[in-house]
Amino acid sequence: MSEHGERAEDGTDELGKTVAALTADDIEPAKRRQLLGRLVGQARARGIGDLFKPRAALRWMVDTVAEIAPHVPVRDLATLRRHFPGLEGEELADRLVRNASRATAGVGAAGGGASAVQWTVTPSLLSAPVLLAAETVAVVAVELKLTGELHEVYGAPLPAGGTERTIALVQAWASQRGVNPMMPGVGVGAVLGTAARNELRETLLKRFGRNLTTLGPFLTGAAVASYLNRRATRTLAEQLRVDLRRQRRGLPGERTALPGS
Repeated sequence: MSEHGERAEDGTDELGKTVAALTADDIEPAKRRQLLGRLVGQARARGIGDLFKPRAALRWMVDTVAEIAPHVPVRDLATLRRHFPGLEGEELADRLVRNASRATAGVGAAGGGASAVQWTVTPSLLSAPVLLAAETVAVVAVELKLTGELHEVYGAPLPAGGTERTIALVQAWASQRGVNPMMPGVGVGAVLGTAARNELRETLLKRFGRNLTTLGPFLTGAAVASYLNRRATRTLAEQLRVDLRRQRRGLPGERTALPGS
């Protein structure tokens, strides 16, 4: 492998570690701000400049989500039972949703607060797209973890690892539907093709556009971002749980096929 390739791989690993740390259930606000700040620095190092370029930010988010998905620490059912003794089924799912909602709200508070502060200083919005892109990726990482763990709770675990797991996890998040393990095309040869990337891009664009509305003076951005992130995470979980329940019961319903089906 070339020196450039080694640096790129090291950068992805470090980014993955930062994102994985941000998905933890309980993080102190100061630690979350520190991790988000590190993520912003890594975003800049990976090609997002300080100018207001939403398209560049969106491209970076699509590529980064695809890269960090394998690093998201999804716990299997046995691990979840150890971490949450006495909780099963819907109660366990409720707890996971609650924790994830708190985590994404915390990311919004950290990112939104920093965004609001930037309105009062020079150079104002110059770094806002970088911050919002990083915040969006952090939120998506938390929700990817939640998506994978809800599949575990409802008896539909994602593929064990590698490319097929990444594909399943990303598309389940983007489509907000459970992965049907009986769908054809879910195999080692599956890749994040054009259709899946387009769906991911559209979902990220909605999230990024929503985050732009959290920029505001006097720290109002923190409260708005926190509320919007919490609501979006709960909405995602509700839609995903409805579909996973349907699959578990064997009821007919529209499901999104994975690439290659």
